[in-house]
Amino acid sequence: MTMQWKNAIRISKLKPGKPKMVTMGLKTLMVVKKEDQFHATEGLCRHMRWPLGLGGKIVDDCITCPLHQTQHRLEDGELVDWAPFPLFPPYGKLVGKLSRKKDLPIYETRIEGEYLQVKI
Repeated sequence: MTMQWKNAIRISKLKPGKPKMVTMGLKTLMVVKKEDQFHATEGLCRHMRWPLGLGGKIVDDCITCPLHQTQHRLEDGELVDWAPFPLFPPYGKLVGKLSRKKDLPIYETRIEGEYLQVKI
């Protein structure tokens, strides 16, 4: 299966530092513009599969999941902090222990005309 460049979203729809969810075929991605760079990552948090574009915050070059504050670096998807703030502590800790700590997959991006394209 070869990787292909596909239109993800019109650049005009991206506001700096505000993540957006994009569905491309069977993949759900999060895309964000940070300064002059565009990033595309797996759209769902690796902890509990929450959509990162729904309330996720970009702080210190990381995306922070709004549900349990799990953090990943935008540049390479590396895990920075794993579920430090569960909404219901006993449940969050249990699920945190049961689910394996994973980095966030990232995808190459480029600008083509009015579109941000992602290689998937």
